[in-house]
Amino acid sequence: MANGFIERLPHFAIAVAVFVLFVIAGRIVRKLIRAFSENHRKHRNIGMVLGRLGFGISIFIGLLIALVIAIPGFTPGQLVNLLGLSSVAIGFAFRDILQNFLAGILILLTQPFRIGDQIILSSFEGTVENIETRATFLRTYDGRRIVIPNSELFTNAVTVNTAYDKRRLEYDIGIGYGDDIANAKRIIMDAIKGAPDVLDDPAPDVLVVDLAESSVNLRARWWVHPPRQMDVLNVRDTVLERVKNALMAAGVDLPFPTTQVLFHDQTEETDGDRARQREGWPRGREAVPRQARISKILSTLAERRAGSDEPKRS
Repeated sequence: MANGFIERLPHFAIAVAVFVLFVIAGRIVRKLIRAFSENHRKHRNIGMVLGRLGFGISIFIGLLIALVIAIPGFTPGQLVNLLGLSSVAIGFAFRDILQNFLAGILILLTQPFRIGDQIILSSFEGTVENIETRATFLRTYDGRRIVIPNSELFTNAVTVNTAYDKRRLEYDIGIGYGDDIANAKRIIMDAIKGAPDVLDDPAPDVLVVDLAESSVNLRARWWVHPPRQMDVLNVRDTVLERVKNALMAAGVDLPFPTTQVLFHDQTEETDGDRARQREGWPRGREAVPRQARISKILSTLAERRAGSDEPKRS
């Protein structure tokens, strides 16, 4: 055995050298493919996939040749048979790994998002740093890293904020019911159009979206470029500041939430009659409730209570 091992040492050395050469060749192929794809943003992910596949194929071929050189009587067919027999066990043991690997390959090929895009997945949001065959790395806006398995990205809905060159922002603004809606719209439009980095095409607009409990809600909408998070926050800050100052300078009411309390037993003649009693303001001029002050009502109640207590004292 010792003599046989010594006789096989040159074969082992040659096998190791051949395997190392294939590893080096695989790395060179991967670098060449990535260098070619770096100049074409559209094909960058495909270049990453082809580079990794080329590297893996080179290592596999080098391993087969090295085994043939080092082990007498070994054939590639034996390795294929061995892999076939163990494929079921490997599939169960590495199901999640293989699922993430396949999802990563599909993400790199289909390109739903690219490195540098800003995406949202469930409660996670950030910039894509790297897409590997197992997981995707996000850098959050506050400087943290999130590692997301590729199967999660492939099977769930993902919002890509930077998929297009333009992005629409919107904000709801409440004005008083006594204010002129057309005038408020004009003021808001002028404030938005005068803000820097707001696009003229598509043009901004202002719509009435709700007659709320204490305000008429107007929705201001405008477009920005580029659609990255920092630019979005800066433009939103500028627009809202300009809108608020313009509305207040024009005397437009920006009401706080208001609650109206009706004392039916002091304000309406119809109290107790559910067929005629109205929960809000009565209908028609003739049915306007009598005005009353709370202080007067309290004093009247106190007098009635004092009058009812006099017989008891006597």
